Amino acid sequence: MSVNDEREYPWLAKEKEFIRNIIAAGKPVLGICLGAQLIANAMGGEVFPNSVKEIGWFPIEAVSSSGNSIFQFLHEAVVFHWHGDTFNLPGGAVHLAKSKGCIKQAFHIGTNVIGLQFHLETTPVSAKAIVDNCRNELVGGEFIQSEKEILSAPQERYSSINSLMARILEYLHAGIGT
Repeated sequence: MSVNDEREYPWLAKEKEFIRNIIAAGKPVLGICLGAQLIANAMGGEVFPNSVKEIGWFPIEAVSSSGNSIFQFLHEAVVFHWHGDTFNLPGGAVHLAKSKGCIKQAFHIGTNVIGLQFHLETTPVSAKAIVDNCRNELVGGEFIQSEKEILSAPQERYSSINSLMARILEYLHAGIGT
């Protein structure tokens, strides 16, 4: 689905309102894939189809940012993607990461909001589940891997992205009440 599908999924409007309210209240917020797109849209950014779908294991690259008060990505990391939309950054957002297939991969708003276009929560079980349920999207393309490529990722790759997710969650948790 797209964040723009409010006619088909009316709950999206309420979800965006909730996101605006929780961000205004200063609570930590992490949006992953559709969640990042919802944050971007709720805060004034436009969400639209990317020029390519990005499905599988592809590298992201940190975007230089100024200031030490925002989350810093490693220079490069191979992460799991499954998306076709992208977004413009909302006002005040800091661009954190990009990839060859999609320029807007991660952003930060203030010190308590992070949006990720990619999936650091992925495990071998969840990767298999998404392949089983969305196999029809594996149609080939420069940034679409085969089922075999996706599911043959070594355990170290999952451990690496899960560790990065833990760093992000620790960062957001440390900011509670500041």
